[in-house]
Parts: sequence; structure tokens; C-alpha cells
Amino acid sequence: MFNGIIKNTGKIKKIYKKNSNCYLEVLSKIKFNKNEIGSSISCSGACLTLEKYKRKLSYFYLSKETLSRTNFKFLKKGDIINLEKSLKYGNRVSGHYVQGHVDVTSKVKKITVVGKSWFINFSLPKKYKKYLIQKGSISINGVSLTISKILSNSFVLVLIPSTLKFTNLVLLKTNDVVNIEFDIFGKYLRKMIQ
Repeated sequence: MFNGIIKNTGKIKKIYKKNSNCYLEVLSKIKFNKNEIGSSISCSGACLTLEKYKRKLSYFYLSKETLSRTNFKFLKKGDIINLEKSLKYGNRVSGHYVQGHVDVTSKVKKITVVGKSWFINFSLPKKYKKYLIQKGSISINGVSLTISKILSNSFVLVLIPSTLKFTNLVLLKTNDVVNIEFDIFGKYLRKMIQ
């Protein structure tokens, strides 16, 4: 479980596929210790297991399911991803609860800069609109954000300067693909009502 408050990014040093398996090597300033091997790390919103680490390099395995559901199938060497360690009991939760289970990917339709804020319009098939609530929470590449506006086949988020400073969202361009995780409580409530 994560809270979507990103303070670290990493650069993909190597992404390699072997048969149906895929491995990711990430260079970052985030520090790990041997007790954290096997722990969950949010990598641009996808919950991955830390396989090993060596100084500033960390290694992750990507399953076929992860590749099919996330934007990792498009990523390449040199791309920047968001990193977040899982929550510890007793720590502050500033964002919202994020599982690291990517629901769907989305494309950036349009970016409008107003002052120091970015208004980003993301495309979304209508069948997923039921998971959106204006002023509700959503995770984009693992970043906890608030939905500003819901349109017929898209939604808008407003990114403030500190979000842009600490995350890979500052690198977004039109047509880029992002990972989306809808609010966990909204998904459970919807399931219970059905």
C-alpha cells in the first residue's frame, strides 16, 4: 500500500526481455537495505517487488500481466519513472491509499499551462467513467491527484509546481501513455452496491 506522494524518481538503466519474462534495472538516489529485498515498491504506479539492489541500482521483475496492463510495454532505456516505498504504520498519509494495481492506461490529450500549473486532459474510455468523481482521488503513474473536471471521454487534472518538481509528470507530452489506478474505496463501494 502506498500514498502516492512521490519524492523519488529513477532512470531506466536497462529493460530486457527473456522468453515471457521482463527485467527492469533502475538507477536512483532512493536507498534500500537488505531487509527491503522482497518488499513492494511503486514504480510509476505499478507495485513491483524489489528483487535486489546494488548501490544506486535496483532490480525488478515484470510479469506478463504487468506488461499488458501498464505503460511499461512502451518504456525504454533512459525513461524516468516515479518511485515510492510502501507505507509504514505510523507514518503520515498525505495523498490517498494507492495499491499499485494499475487499472488501465490512458493517453495525454492536451496540456495547458496556466501560470505555474499544468491542466492535463487525459483520454478515458466511457466504460471507466463510472470510477471518476469530481474532486475525487486518482493515481497517475503512482502520483496521488485530485480530479478537477470530468468530460464525456476524458478528465482533467491540475498539477501544481511541487508535483511537477518531484515526479516524472513534468516530462509528459501529448499522446504519452500513463498508468491509472482508480480510487480503491470507490471501486469497493461500486462492487458492494452491485
